[in-house]
Amino acid sequence: MSDTLLTIGEMCAKYDVTPRTLRFYESRELLFPRREGTKRLFGKSCQARLKLILRGKRFGFALEEIRQLLNLYDAGDQQRTQLQRTYDLGVEHFRSMVAQRDELNEAIAEFEEQLNWVKSVLNETPAEAAE
Repeated sequence: MSDTLLTIGEMCAKYDVTPRTLRFYESRELLFPRREGTKRLFGKSCQARLKLILRGKRFGFALEEIRQLLNLYDAGDQQRTQLQRTYDLGVEHFRSMVAQRDELNEAIAEFEEQLNWVKSVLNETPAEAAE
C-alpha cells in the first residue's frame, strides 16, 4: 500500500471527521475511495475532494452544490467552468452571509438596549419607580 493511500481511520484522524461522515459522502457520490474487499482506501484525489467538501460546508454550500462543483473538474477546460461556477455561487453565499451578519448585529444591538433598560428599571429605588 502506498503512503498516499489512507484508511478510513486515518482519514478521520487527519480531517477530524467520523467514519459515518465519510461513508455518507461516498453514498452521495462526493468521494470515491478505492475498495480492497471491505477496506476503503483514500488517495490524494479523495483527500483533496474532502478538503473542498469541508471548506464548502463551512462556507454554507449545500452538499448538492458541492457535488456539482466537484463534478465540473473534468469539464476539459482547465477547470475554468468549475472556477466560474464556484465564484458565482461563492458571491451568492458571501452576500447571504453578510446580510445574516447585518441582521444579527441589528438584533444584538436591540437586545442590548432592552437589557440595559431592564437593568436601569431594576436599579431604580422604589420611590423613583412610583413617580
